[in-house]
Amino acid sequence: MLSTFHGLNTMVSGIQNNRVGLNTVGHNISNSSTEGYSRQQVNSVATRSQTVWSYSRANQIGSGVGVYGIARARDIYADRQYWKENTNDGYYNAKAKNYSKLETIFNDSDDNALQESMELFYQAWVDCSTTASTASSRQNVINAGYNFAESLNATAVQVQSQIESVYGEIILSVDNVNSMLDQVTVLNGQIMEQEADGSMANDLRDQRDLLVDNLSRIMHISVNETPNGMYTLVCNGTTLVNGTSKVTIAVSEPLNNKVYGVSDYTLLIKESDVQFNPGNGELYGQIQSIYEDKEYIDRLANMAAFLLTTLNDQHKAGYTLETDTGEKGDNFYGTAGAQYVWDTTDPHDIHMTKDGDAIRGINVIKELVINQDLTAAGGHKKLATRSMGEDGKVNGVADGSNAVWISTLFNCVKKNTSPDVNTKDRAIGDESFYSYYNTSMTTLGGATENMNNKVEFQKDLMTQIENLRESTSGVNWDEELTNMITYQQGYAACSRCLTTMDEMLDKLINGTGVVGR
Repeated sequence: MLSTFHGLNTMVSGIQNNRVGLNTVGHNISNSSTEGYSRQQVNSVATRSQTVWSYSRANQIGSGVGVYGIARARDIYADRQYWKENTNDGYYNAKAKNYSKLETIFNDSDDNALQESMELFYQAWVDCSTTASTASSRQNVINAGYNFAESLNATAVQVQSQIESVYGEIILSVDNVNSMLDQVTVLNGQIMEQEADGSMANDLRDQRDLLVDNLSRIMHISVNETPNGMYTLVCNGTTLVNGTSKVTIAVSEPLNNKVYGVSDYTLLIKESDVQFNPGNGELYGQIQSIYEDKEYIDRLANMAAFLLTTLNDQHKAGYTLETDTGEKGDNFYGTAGAQYVWDTTDPHDIHMTKDGDAIRGINVIKELVINQDLTAAGGHKKLATRSMGEDGKVNGVADGSNAVWISTLFNCVKKNTSPDVNTKDRAIGDESFYSYYNTSMTTLGGATENMNNKVEFQKDLMTQIENLRESTSGVNWDEELTNMITYQQGYAACSRCLTTMDEMLDKLINGTGVVGR
């Protein structure tokens, strides 16, 4: 037999259920602009029925409604898709940012850029080929050569600064990652504790997923959830978080890189001192950017090596104005009397030598200074512009034939240059000096455009994935207001029914037996 107050209890359960629903709607609306928040919804279930006997059979009558759980709306497929593509997005943007800075360094539209000084240097040799007897023309060559060397050195210094800047960003990224890993382990423990009774720690899970979102942009992250609700985070085979334990990513002590004149760093797992590879993402893009920046220092070093070897050799093949018969020229760039050779004897270790000692990278560029004999008083007379005539005598002071041969080094391929230099290995290969530089800049421009296209494509893809996630997890005000009205009407209906039942019980309790008194 049912309890006298069965109906009241049934309506009370309805009132409580609708009140929880209204509270949840309020929670959703309050957090509609909270980053990483997932819409929550109340899952209701009919409570256990009771048996009522009528005549010769049993019947089941409901006893109300109960809150089975409050779940967050989340699409794990969309999450995993987002984490994967967010990693690519971070990588592309890091590379595009570095290319943009390199283009600023090699800005050919700037009057003070490397290309402009190179063109002025070339034009100075061309002019000198026709006015070799003029002191101002010869001095103009020396000045232009000095300016070009300064410009090339300054460009290399800017690339070095870019490498140091990227390393600074890497160190900040590592600190950020370690902070987020700490927070994930704390949230893992809190989620396990709160869900021990079977409930769902929705808000804590949202905070943890937001941290994973941010981590996925920096590095490649694989996420696995254990039965007790904790996350295990793995990056490129390295377990970063396992429940409430984690590893620490560390940056090594600075390693002096003499080839590029910078301090290099490596990423390590602090606990095991094993090198760490982020696999993909913003951090990996920054590491790759450093390799590419070093390649551009190598290109500048090759240009400097070409001038120190091939151009010097051609200059030494000519004759100066020191005497009427002329003297052999010395180095235009570098130390007077030094022997600069492009050494290709070992295909795995191509470098330039100075008097037999190997020079690489930034040290080649630093070697690119005008021979002090040329910058001294009257040094323009040591500029080797003349050649030997067919009669075996040095041509007159107005002869600029050697200056012509030097100018061909800028715009002619190897085979079309002087026999004095076209049989030797060159730092820039068989192409001309101009062509080598322009090819380098074309490569940079193409890489920049390609990466910018990838960034734009990835941006559109990320928008689609974010919209997919929002369609499930986002708070829709129209939907929430509709739910609010539904719960409000349900609350009012249950309250009205409860009032009616109360009036009936009042009549039963206080009015029964009064008749006939």
